[in-house]
Amino acid sequence: MDQPCIGPAGKLRTCGVLAREHLKVLAGDGSWTCKIVRKNHYGRLLARCLVDNDDVAQQMVRDGWAVASTTGVRRYLPMEQEARAAGAGLWAGAFVAPLDWRQHNWHADVLGQVTPDDRLSAQLLNSAFGETPPPPTCKIKGNVNWSGKCIFHKPDGRRYDRITMEVRYGDRWFCSVAEAVASGCRETKP
Repeated sequence: MDQPCIGPAGKLRTCGVLAREHLKVLAGDGSWTCKIVRKNHYGRLLARCLVDNDDVAQQMVRDGWAVASTTGVRRYLPMEQEARAAGAGLWAGAFVAPLDWRQHNWHADVLGQVTPDDRLSAQLLNSAFGETPPPPTCKIKGNVNWSGKCIFHKPDGRRYDRITMEVRYGDRWFCSVAEAVASGCRETKP
């Protein structure tokens, strides 16, 4: 939710939120059907979901609000090429791939049609929300330590209140332990 991007006008935006809103409009009051495809290496179940028999992921990629996987099923790559060429959704501005953002990859390519200056490029790997968690349910703090490792802290942890969120160092909020682990973080030691 808190991944930022740069819009077509060169301004920083909360594109995680914009993508969620697009998904809400796309799905509307439709009926969801999901079929589990496989389990990934993080233990998460991956599924193909349809809303009223329309492939939701395909439409999100085609509209430019999601990117196709390069490590899993490649069926959506042609739709991504269409969105990229049309400058649709995220592609109209600048962003880093969500996987690179979650892993805070400082060497990530900036994608899209806008070439941001160095200051804005650096902000693409930060949290769009800074010190405030996106929704109240996302209170797990992901803190990057002095050696560049991400350590996560749950609200009931003994060090939680001492952790200051500093987005310039890659700190970010998580909504679940699974999300933190998938981003390459480990839990703090007791």
